[in-house]
Amino acid sequence: MDQKVESTVDYLSFAQICKALGHPARIRIVEHLKAIDHCICGEIVQILPLAQSTVSQHLKVLKAAGLVKGEVEGPRTCYCLDREILESFKKTVRSI
Repeated sequence: MDQKVESTVDYLSFAQICKALGHPARIRIVEHLKAIDHCICGEIVQILPLAQSTVSQHLKVLKAAGLVKGEVEGPRTCYCLDREILESFKKTVRSI
């Protein structure tokens, strides 16, 4: 019996998220944001052995894919995991 599971992430978004998660540093960032369950500013550089500019590039990719939200607070940007997008992505993964 074949059941069709309704996906909430379109194919293009799904592919962008897959590509964004295609680097170990970005997976680590997503894991960290999920674990702390709140927005952070600048703290991400401290958990990765990477330069600030490299971390910023990884965050830019995650943000473009929709997994991470970033809000400017003065001279800094605070980042949060978009849990709705992550849950939709996980639902799509389970359906294939």
